[in-house]
Amino acid sequence: MKNLLALLALCVISREMSAATLQEAEAAMAKATAFMQSIATEGGYLWKYSENLKERAGEGKATDTQIWIQPPGTPSMGMTFLRAFEVTKDQRYLDAARGAARALARGQLESGGWEYSVDFDSKKFPLCYRRTDKGKLTAAEAAQRRNTTTFDDDNTQSALRFLMAFVEMDKKDADVCAALEYGLAKLIEAQYPNGAWPQRYDGKPRNPADFPVKRAEYPKDYPRTCPKVNYAGHYTFNDQSISDCVGVMLEAYHRYGKAEHLAAAKKAGDFMILAQLPEPQPAWAQQYNANMEPAWARAFEPPAITGGESVRVIRDLIELYLETGDDKYLKPIPPALAWYQRSALAPNTWARYYELETNKPIYGDRDGNIYYRLEAISEERQHGYSWKGGYGVPVVFALYERVTLQGREAYLKSRRPKQKSSSAKSLEPRADKIIAALDAQGRWLTRGKFANKVKGLEFGTRIETSVFAANMRALSDYVEACR
Repeated sequence: MKNLLALLALCVISREMSAATLQEAEAAMAKATAFMQSIATEGGYLWKYSENLKERAGEGKATDTQIWIQPPGTPSMGMTFLRAFEVTKDQRYLDAARGAARALARGQLESGGWEYSVDFDSKKFPLCYRRTDKGKLTAAEAAQRRNTTTFDDDNTQSALRFLMAFVEMDKKDADVCAALEYGLAKLIEAQYPNGAWPQRYDGKPRNPADFPVKRAEYPKDYPRTCPKVNYAGHYTFNDQSISDCVGVMLEAYHRYGKAEHLAAAKKAGDFMILAQLPEPQPAWAQQYNANMEPAWARAFEPPAITGGESVRVIRDLIELYLETGDDKYLKPIPPALAWYQRSALAPNTWARYYELETNKPIYGDRDGNIYYRLEAISEERQHGYSWKGGYGVPVVFALYERVTLQGREAYLKSRRPKQKSSSAKSLEPRADKIIAALDAQGRWLTRGKFANKVKGLEFGTRIETSVFAANMRALSDYVEACR
């Protein structure tokens, strides 16, 4: 009896502790959000701010009139606020998300997407051709303005995913809704006749004859030194550019049921099939020219078979098979997996680049030359780029095996979302640490030296949007588990 009473008392204490931490978690979330809103620019965000807010950065140095799009910038912050609103139903988070959505709507280009950043400086803002400028400028005026949508590094795609999620919760903002609809339509417009997307899109009409639909092939010859040509229009797998576009199209199809969104995703899958190189290297390159030959991009990114991005292509093909039930998306995979088996450098290690046809690992440097030993390239490039790795290869092997053994229907059934298993008690220790780390102003400060890639930008203690987002997500999970 005494043991039972003790157990009951312990349960009561535990519930009281959870209730106290829940209140503290909600208060911390509100305080941290209020601070971040106080340093926002037109509702949008950068990546990093010095403690005194005098130094600011995205991937590069920034000013107090700029916001960043590329994650963990404004779209990532917006998704963080939506998650907080989802679990608390507190209007302040939806308001914060609305600020981010409106900033994106205001900064959207006529070509449909976004550059890496938006500058709200009245002197610089007119240098870009915005969606809201359409119909207001002469052709000559428009030609003088920047209008290049970027699909690199999940830039435009992250913005569209956030806008879809925001509009799902708040359909009242007409300009945000218009930006989303316009962006999705322009994403389809940016797709090449063969289903690929470029790294960047300038919004200009294309002549389909310049982009024939054909299978990938090895070039008969190619420059062994980077020719420094414009590669923005190449068909681009690098940094998941095409993959992220496919993800947006599939999400749009699931949300709105429009045939054109699914058609665009399937068309991209057809490109992936066409882009597979023939034997002896039935995998994929990072980028291709209009003749469907692996091509140069940056000085250290030569024409090659990629051990990295090929994994993402295989995953996308599996996903398109699961989406459509069409076996054609699975057919390229076995030869690609066989190539991975014979191309490993060591257990769970592959090269980022394999020379075309010889299959020798190769490396690049800023001088634009190709090297056969990692040690032969500069120290900066040895450590500033991924040259070898596991790249998720064993995971994609296991995924393909599971899907083919279980069959499509059984696999889809097995991966349906399940109830969250994490208990409030298991999440509480991390929540406690996050709450304790919040300072009196509502900041989670990161300490230690930080040197950005841009010369002259260096600061120590700082505010980081990635840290804010991670902490807010953890607290949101805790709040959800408590309810």
